[in-house]
Amino acid sequence: MLITAPLRLYDRDMRTIQRLLLLAEFVLLARCQQKPQVQMSPPLEKIFLGDLILLRCSSTDSEVTWYVNDTVQAQRNPSLKIEAAAPEHSGRYQCQHGNGSKSDDYHINVLDHAPSAALIIRTGQPVVRSGGSVVLQLDYDDGVKGWKCWVNTGEQTKTVRLRRSDEKAVSVSFQPNRLEVPESVFWCTNQELRSNQIRVRTSEKDVSLEMYPLPAVVGVSLTLKCLAWGTDRVTRAVFYKDNSIIQETQQTTYQINNVTESTGGRYKCEATYTHVQRTAGPPYQVVSDGQDVFVQVSPMRAVLDVFGDSSMSCSCRRCPADSTYRWYKTDNGQARLLIGSKQRVMTPEERGTYACRFVWTEGRSLLSNDHLHQPKGIPITVVIVVIVIGLVVLLFVGAGVVVVYIFYKKRNTTEPLYQDVPMRSRDTADGGYDELQKGPQKESEYDLLQPGASGAPARGGEYEALKKEDVADYDTLQAKASGALARGGEYEALKKQDVADYDTLQAKASGALARGGEYEALKKQDVADYDTLQAKASGALARGGEYEALKKQDVGEGIYHTLGMEGAAGGE
Repeated sequence: MLITAPLRLYDRDMRTIQRLLLLAEFVLLARCQQKPQVQMSPPLEKIFLGDLILLRCSSTDSEVTWYVNDTVQAQRNPSLKIEAAAPEHSGRYQCQHGNGSKSDDYHINVLDHAPSAALIIRTGQPVVRSGGSVVLQLDYDDGVKGWKCWVNTGEQTKTVRLRRSDEKAVSVSFQPNRLEVPESVFWCTNQELRSNQIRVRTSEKDVSLEMYPLPAVVGVSLTLKCLAWGTDRVTRAVFYKDNSIIQETQQTTYQINNVTESTGGRYKCEATYTHVQRTAGPPYQVVSDGQDVFVQVSPMRAVLDVFGDSSMSCSCRRCPADSTYRWYKTDNGQARLLIGSKQRVMTPEERGTYACRFVWTEGRSLLSNDHLHQPKGIPITVVIVVIVIGLVVLLFVGAGVVVVYIFYKKRNTTEPLYQDVPMRSRDTADGGYDELQKGPQKESEYDLLQPGASGAPARGGEYEALKKEDVADYDTLQAKASGALARGGEYEALKKQDVADYDTLQAKASGALARGGEYEALKKQDVADYDTLQAKASGALARGGEYEALKKQDVGEGIYHTLGMEGAAGGE
């Protein structure tokens, strides 16, 4: 009995202590619940111009009062969303429950420059179909080794795996998983360094309004585009801002040349389109989801100036004093490349489009204006040397062409069988022509066809008679039918049946041919289309059948031009 009493007192005291401890815990929990907390999503250590900021208040109340620098905000939701951070968003943020308890201060400092690295959409659009994806690319001038990338879907933040890259690589690409949520935010970090954010939205509609994935900048142009999935056959597009029509066009783009603060708003478009496989029926008309255009002031921007002999300088009035300089070059539409110079002044040696920017530890300026550099012309001495060399080469080439042409002409040109030799002029009463002399006493004006036919020894250069087997493609010459050829093988006239297409030569009607087979002149009636050759009127042919020269009165002037002869009367 003496032992049990103290035990009961001990148990009662222990229960009392437990109740006191539980009460203290409830009091502490109540106090914690009464004081809300401000949390940021996605969790960013540093905030840059254009960043998306989502502040949440740890409260179960449906209505929360927000304070910025002790000023009440109109928004009453448990979440406060800042679509595009700007310097004016810097300050102290608090949220308050309905019961009057306020959170501690949450400090935000928005930096008015761009982050150290750049994240861009390499393939795809800022708006994709549900279940689609894009290819993103991280660029950092000092190398991407050690960088990590993240994605926030509104409820949670996950790591995006990057493939291994070269030690000196300044860019790396990656493709996230299928996107199902309405909006995903991507960014990359490396210890205290980070990139800008890229927001990718999803849509269930077949038409989307596309725009630059970053906020619009005051003073810069902005292009909106109305796209239809699976086709480019858009025949009409209507653009809306805050549900009011701002443009109706057959083009698919809406251009804003100079962005101002009033440019911001909610935009959408309506597209009229067809598909290639659609052969009948009316075209489709679909209105896109609305997209918000946010406007921000221009971040720090470098300025490129040109002076002297095409030297270029880079300057930035608002950039930190400890900044360094980076120069970039593009040529023929290629990607912008970082070049080696890190000096403020640079004189390029190659043609191209150049730009610069300022870089410091935690950030960088925007790229400067572009400058197209064209090296000076080639020195005049070099031009002269090139011209002289060109002329010499051209001269040799031309001479070679002439030689080849002459050689080709000689090989491919058929010379006439007989060459005309001008007759010696002689003042005669019958027109100035000298009779052809057949005998040895006169120098022959023409080469004889038959060497030695005149009885005189052959002089060098006479032509040999054509052999019958050598003229298979021509009318054959028929020898005289008589048993003995007079005077060494003169030829008889072609027989009429052998030359149906030509005028026949008629032999003399006399029974005996004078001096062995000479030819009589063509009779006039047989050659109606040609001037006839008139034989001499004398009863006996002089000197064995020679032909008399054509008399001038027998050849009508104006019908044919006569051969020009020196001293011939009336000849041309």
